Amino acid sequence: MTTIEEILKMAGNVQAELEKAQAALDRVEVEGVSGGGLVRVVASAKGRIVRLEIDPSLLAPESKEMTEDLVVAAFNDARAKADQAAQAMMREMTAGLPLPPGFRL
Repeated sequence: MTTIEEILKMAGNVQAELEKAQAALDRVEVEGVSGGGLVRVVASAKGRIVRLEIDPSLLAPESKEMTEDLVVAAFNDARAKADQAAQAMMREMTAGLPLPPGFRL
């Protein structure tokens, strides 16, 4: 039977592992791409934008609206990849923890 002290110790361990995971997520980088590589966004798995690259051919005034759309698409692509990386890391970090079925962190 599990005592309150054991539960509190497990909770402390879970908290420490979550803090490590959060720090690690900010070091994992993903790249979002749109327009066949004309716009690239590099973000951390926590969603922090690290870098934006726009091909010079898109910087002409007549390409403004298309460039804006491509930047938004690249950001969204990077965000989706950041979410996937974060979920994969959290699954890995919590794999050995005795969490109840369906419990999400």
